[in-house]
Amino acid sequence: MENLLTEHQRLYYAWLLTRRQAGDSVESLATTLVDSQVDLNPHQVEAALFACANPLSRGVILADEVGLGKTIEAGLVISQRWAERRRRILIIVPANLRKQWHQELLDKFNLQGVLLEAKSYNALRRQGRRNPFQGATGPVICSYQFAKAKAKDIKAVEWDLVVLDEAHRLRNVYKTSNVIAKTLKEALAHVHSKVLLTATPLQNSLLELYGLVSMIDDRVFGDIDSFRSQFTAQPREQAFAALRTRLASVCKRTLRRQVQQYVPYTARRAMVEEFTPSTEERELSNLVADYLRRPNLKALPEGQRQLISLVLWKLLASSTHAIAGALETMAKRLEGELEASPDVPNLTEVLDEDYESLDETADEWDERSGSDTSASADQRDAVAQEIAELRHFKTLATNIRENAKGTALLTALDKAFAELGRLGAAKKAIIFTESKRTQEYLLALLEKTPYGEGIVLFNGTNSDARAQAVYADWLKRHQGTDRITGSRTADTRAALVEHFKERGTVMIATEAGAEGINLQFCSLVINFDLPWNPQRIEQRIGRCHRYGQKFDVVVVNFVDRSNEADARVYELLDQKFQLFEGVFGASDEVLGAIGSGVDFERRIAEIYQNCRDPEEIKASFEQLQRDLSGEITEAMVKTRQILLENFDEEVQDKLRMSAEASRAARGKYERMLLDLTRAELAGCADFDDDGFVLRELPARELSGIELGRYELPRRSGAAHLYRVGHPLAEWVAGQAKSRELPTVKLLFNYGAYGTQISTLKNYRGRSGWLTVSRVSVEALGNLEEQIIVAAVTADGLPLPEDDPSKILRLPAKHSGPADVDGPPSALSEDQLGRRKALLREINQRNLGYFEQEVQKLDAWADDLKLGIEQEIKEIDRQIKEVRRTAASAPTLEEKLSWQKKQRELESMRTKLRRELFNKQDEIEAQRNDIISQLEGQLKQQVNEQPLFCIQWELI
Repeated sequence: MENLLTEHQRLYYAWLLTRRQAGDSVESLATTLVDSQVDLNPHQVEAALFACANPLSRGVILADEVGLGKTIEAGLVISQRWAERRRRILIIVPANLRKQWHQELLDKFNLQGVLLEAKSYNALRRQGRRNPFQGATGPVICSYQFAKAKAKDIKAVEWDLVVLDEAHRLRNVYKTSNVIAKTLKEALAHVHSKVLLTATPLQNSLLELYGLVSMIDDRVFGDIDSFRSQFTAQPREQAFAALRTRLASVCKRTLRRQVQQYVPYTARRAMVEEFTPSTEERELSNLVADYLRRPNLKALPEGQRQLISLVLWKLLASSTHAIAGALETMAKRLEGELEASPDVPNLTEVLDEDYESLDETADEWDERSGSDTSASADQRDAVAQEIAELRHFKTLATNIRENAKGTALLTALDKAFAELGRLGAAKKAIIFTESKRTQEYLLALLEKTPYGEGIVLFNGTNSDARAQAVYADWLKRHQGTDRITGSRTADTRAALVEHFKERGTVMIATEAGAEGINLQFCSLVINFDLPWNPQRIEQRIGRCHRYGQKFDVVVVNFVDRSNEADARVYELLDQKFQLFEGVFGASDEVLGAIGSGVDFERRIAEIYQNCRDPEEIKASFEQLQRDLSGEITEAMVKTRQILLENFDEEVQDKLRMSAEASRAARGKYERMLLDLTRAELAGCADFDDDGFVLRELPARELSGIELGRYELPRRSGAAHLYRVGHPLAEWVAGQAKSRELPTVKLLFNYGAYGTQISTLKNYRGRSGWLTVSRVSVEALGNLEEQIIVAAVTADGLPLPEDDPSKILRLPAKHSGPADVDGPPSALSEDQLGRRKALLREINQRNLGYFEQEVQKLDAWADDLKLGIEQEIKEIDRQIKEVRRTAASAPTLEEKLSWQKKQRELESMRTKLRRELFNKQDEIEAQRNDIISQLEGQLKQQVNEQPLFCIQWELI
């Protein structure tokens, strides 16, 4: 019979697995590390610890370089807060990253996020929920634009944690023009814990650091004038040393070169396939382009002209099939208006069905939507004329059977697959298009080729018969496992990705459809349509070129050299953004410089809209390139290095230690979880090293839990995931903790443990007493629980350090009742000594946090005083200047005038000095008030609960 944990050991393990710990050690993240379905890299664990460490901190900036997994770092923090029952969590991201975040949280941390956008928000309101941000069942995910629009609702929630991705969008919050940043800062001012994620915390000016830090905490720096005078006007070395110190507790940055021993990178290889459109394609393109450039189009809704023009330009470049459908919709809409029909198609909605990224682009678009207006009598002829033109364009488009770019795709596929063969990679390609109609065209085109058998379609709805057949087959194969989430949308996406991995050759995906999926098993990305938003391109390539990719990734693009604007767009994206070649893709500097990719997209759309001849197009793109170059300077790159980066060796040493600690903690906690479960489910399940098969339920209240195979995360995956947070594991821990245990004698078998524990060798053949208690300490608004294990020998000699807890890890069995005399007094003395040492250690740690906060407040108060003193110094300078001018004035009249000016300045100085004293008193009072509040929080509230006492014997 296998050696199961005794009931006393089970209770001990259960408390170790479920207690709340302080946030500054790997142990505090241990259960989150066990529960995560991802092999974490040490820099990610380090970043999560940095974010969770100081309970007084109002948040941090995680500023790792692009590609190091900041989403995973934030996911760890979110999981940790979730495990601590702090579950009011808000995640604000760019619109095009919402699905990716949703998927990553589900796949890697088993957290079901709640996507809030206009449609789901309004549905919840109709169901009677006054504030849809409140009472969510999981972390709430929304876009920046949506958060700005619903700022009032957001402000009304007491959030436990707010995560802001691509936070460089907020760096100019101090400027009145950045409305989104200002609105969000005000709405989130009450939030105690924020995590800002950005690869580019500093782009053009030191003031951006001031802006980002002020989003977290207004009391790190004083006002903007004192920041300027202190850090931008002082000698660099002196100012930067002070600024680096201030930033150390709020900003953490790791570089790619520092983690290369943990994160192997493959390269990107670019291939360009040039094509020349046919005469018919060029004629259609020219006619539609001229049409779109007209100032008074009736077919485009008032207030959405720019947005819809952008979409039409993109569909025109995609395929004749895509533009034909849009032209038909526009004609029908105008016909409906002429006839005053109640069923006039909503152009935005219909276009969104084809160009699936439309709603996300619109989410970041500042144009105001206007209502459609009916045509007046004198406009009817113009509308009829426009309908006729649209029908003509549509006929031209429909009559074009072959697209030159489609033919080029067949050539490119052959070349690219040959390159994959040379690299030794699997013969798989993902083809991206921005249009569902183009997707259908590509399916028809490729079905007739040798690739026809292995095609997988992937889009925003995945409702076609092929997708549903794959989904049905997937459901059958994964019945009884945690692969099935119950969400038809999520499960269909998972089924299609798995089908592509195991049986497919070509996946044809729309942009919106492929957000959030991971395809590191595929190493060929084909941009059939090239987005103008560099962030979207990076996201596309990042589906394949990511952690876990074993081969270089080939990126294929198509260029129509006869179209000056198309050629220039490609050149800009390739050379300026360096998206398609190299190890890392787009540089942090340039991606960060554009802020919002939608703004950049708009600028390109304006060039298409307003420039007709090649020279004009060339000049406009050169200006755009100059503007981009001005966004990032070498001086700022150096400044960022000085302020935010640590020496490689120092970082690498720390990461090495973190990697070892993470592995050890995770391994220890996984063993404890399995050992505890094995003991509590004995008779109901069959166990092996990786998990168990649950044959029957141990209790009636677990009726919702499925039978079958359970494994710890990161094992085979063909089973239910068993985690500390799983309902079955929670029941197991609850059972173990609920027992009142008598004082008994336990026999511990050192020889059966299998590994040497040198410090316990000397106790073999001896016996004694051991006690376990749980101490919970609440201070600084934080609760932590510690388990104290004390032990003495029979003659009252205390066991040092962690020897008592080591004894509890050994195989043990019940050996009868304990001696009636009970434990010697030395046991309670040792237990009391350990308790005092623990409370002293916690107090010292909290004092460190308190001191850090006091130093921050002192610096903030000094900053504010400095700002007023700077004003007085400036007036002193002006007075000296006026005196000199008055002394050399050629006439009495001028001299008197300058002396009057001097008296006014002196009066102003006197007034400012009085204000300075008052303001200093006010600042001091404010500082002292905050420190008094902190001192109150520093007081420890201690509770102790004895868990059990045993007599031990070691054989």
